[in-house]
Amino acid sequence: MTPGYDLIVVGAGMAGIAGANKCAAKGWNVAIVDALPYGGTCALRGCDPKKILRRGAEIIDSARRMRGKGIDDAGLSINWADLVTHKHGFTDPVPQNMEASLARNGIDTLHGQARFTGPDTIDIDGTTYTANHFLIATGARPRPLDFPGHQHLVDSTAFMDLELLPPRILFVGGGFISFEFAHIAARAGSAATIIDHGPRPLKTFDPDLVELLITRGTEAGVSVQRDTTITAIEKSERGFQVTMERSGHPETTEFDLVVHGAGRTPEIADLDLDAAGIAWDAHGVRVAAHLQSTTNPAVYAAGDAANSPGMPLTPVAVIEAKVAASNMLNAATTVPDYSGIPTVVFTIPELARVGMLEQQARDHGIDVDVRHHDTSGWYSNYRTGEATAATKILIDRSTDQILGAHLLGPEYGELINILGLAIKLGLTARQLKSMTAAYPTVGSDLGSML
Repeated sequence: MTPGYDLIVVGAGMAGIAGANKCAAKGWNVAIVDALPYGGTCALRGCDPKKILRRGAEIIDSARRMRGKGIDDAGLSINWADLVTHKHGFTDPVPQNMEASLARNGIDTLHGQARFTGPDTIDIDGTTYTANHFLIATGARPRPLDFPGHQHLVDSTAFMDLELLPPRILFVGGGFISFEFAHIAARAGSAATIIDHGPRPLKTFDPDLVELLITRGTEAGVSVQRDTTITAIEKSERGFQVTMERSGHPETTEFDLVVHGAGRTPEIADLDLDAAGIAWDAHGVRVAAHLQSTTNPAVYAAGDAANSPGMPLTPVAVIEAKVAASNMLNAATTVPDYSGIPTVVFTIPELARVGMLEQQARDHGIDVDVRHHDTSGWYSNYRTGEATAATKILIDRSTDQILGAHLLGPEYGELINILGLAIKLGLTARQLKSMTAAYPTVGSDLGSML
């Protein structure tokens, strides 16, 4: 058995690294472990590399929108192999750089599969370690699928490493992953199809704006099929025969690639949590509001690994890890502040949300003023040739405070941050409208949206 630590962090993604650094800065003896290269999903397999690939799609779409408006886009195309190489230029140095940074902060960097062997002990590939505290920040993995042929699907990691994009791609699931990658693939020249088992994809976003996005995607080559479920996949000479049931009717279609975008589940199954008396369920480690395990006081969890109310977003995971670290350091019970945290689907154009949905506000009995605008003809979008853009901002009539904001349009993923700050600080619509923005910018449209 090795000497004990004040803290062992399980999971070297952005959350785990944030928690480890916070405790090490206060003089704690800290180790961090991961079975995969350091960096986690966001830096290596998710947010960051995805948006690098999106850059190619942005350029193609921007040029097409300006066709006949001064730009000749004939022959413009994405060289997928070069774009993936560009992505690797960012992701490949990440693990070594992160390990070096952790080591400079006095943190021991360990490698291997971690498994709990007792309330305060953990095994890493045959070596036992002890700690006074543990932070579980292992993230999530693609949700297991059980139809015949499910093994033929590739996940988002494999998709982003493809040397070439095939002509016919099926994305399974109507969430972030499918929509974002389908929009990239369509601009790269592939026929992209999304299937969703329900009637409404992107369920956590404003339904009116989602419908606008689906229409815009159709024009760009993204097909969305609702109320559709895969029943089987078989390998064929040319690709994969996918049998689906749509509104009760079976049909078979051939695709060259099938991508898993049907949700994710906490990456905790291999941790042997029961051996440490750590309660857990399908949504992660069961934690109190301050992120401490409900059954093992030595253990905290953050991000996708925790059954907490936070959205499954990297910034939320980092917030939770920092709060958990502070609570461990100070024997405190501080609860994370989840107010005003925006989320964005980086399609083209992007779809952004912060705060309440319209129906949620009405269900709470709030007298809500819905300020809904078609912004496609506004200067900012006319300038770029974007014909699909809209906003919906929810205001409490009794207080003039912003309850929620929903935006679809170019650069609205940046604009949503201002509205998130307004919600977090409790600013009124009148106060926000009093801001004088640089002009002409997308930010200068905010006053008119309000």
